[in-house]
Amino acid sequence: MGRGRRGLLDELAVLPWPVGLAVGVLGYLLIRHGIPAWAAGRPGPLGQALGSTDAFAPLAWIVLAACATASLFSWLGSRRKRRLLDAQSGLASIAALGWRDFERLVGEAFRRQGYTVEESGLGGADGGIDLILRKDGQRTLVQCKQWQRRKVPVNVVREMYGLLAHHGAHAVQIATVGGFTSDAARFAQGRRITLIDGETLLGMLRAVQARNVELPTRIEPVIQSNQTASPAVPECPRCGAQMVERRNRSNGDLFWGCATYPGCRGTR
Repeated sequence: MGRGRRGLLDELAVLPWPVGLAVGVLGYLLIRHGIPAWAAGRPGPLGQALGSTDAFAPLAWIVLAACATASLFSWLGSRRKRRLLDAQSGLASIAALGWRDFERLVGEAFRRQGYTVEESGLGGADGGIDLILRKDGQRTLVQCKQWQRRKVPVNVVREMYGLLAHHGAHAVQIATVGGFTSDAARFAQGRRITLIDGETLLGMLRAVQARNVELPTRIEPVIQSNQTASPAVPECPRCGAQMVERRNRSNGDLFWGCATYPGCRGTR
């Protein structure tokens, strides 16, 4: 899909696949039966001619086929994004992605958290608004920086913050493989800006991967062992997501933190 002005079929290709199929069926019925029925009720020979022939049938089939094709592309794209997210095993695999797949990965992570995700087409390899999230009546602008060897500077954060009011959004999030400069982190404090570094993004991915795991239908017997079992991973007391083990930077102590941080700041 190009990063310019998009047509109806391009829009249908990024929506859930049943939407494109429904639009195709409705379009077919309207053109094949609705227009002839309307024309048949019009006075004059032209109305009678259009209402009594199958003149609109080829156009109706073309519209249905085009929308069905867009629906197929939507389904294939959704499957690719699901597989892309499920294949990630660590920061190394995320860093190996191209910038376009990195955007898809971040978008799928938010989609599995209940957001409606629009690939805006306003960003690109050089930055800008890559994703628009919608949830609970709020819009969030997301920029994806697939940077590994350098940190995101403060000017990038300032630019995205400036787009907040321009687009009438509620919040801004910036995701990167690496990290952010100290100036960028200070600028984001107290503002509607969420900075997602590589470790935080990896925690998000692991949390949604864990939710998507299907339980096996076969029940395996429990084998007793003298070995001490590893402690179970707790759930976040605030949002119920899986928690990850983190280290306090001040004193070095280990603690459990929510995998969706900074979206949720629950700890144990």
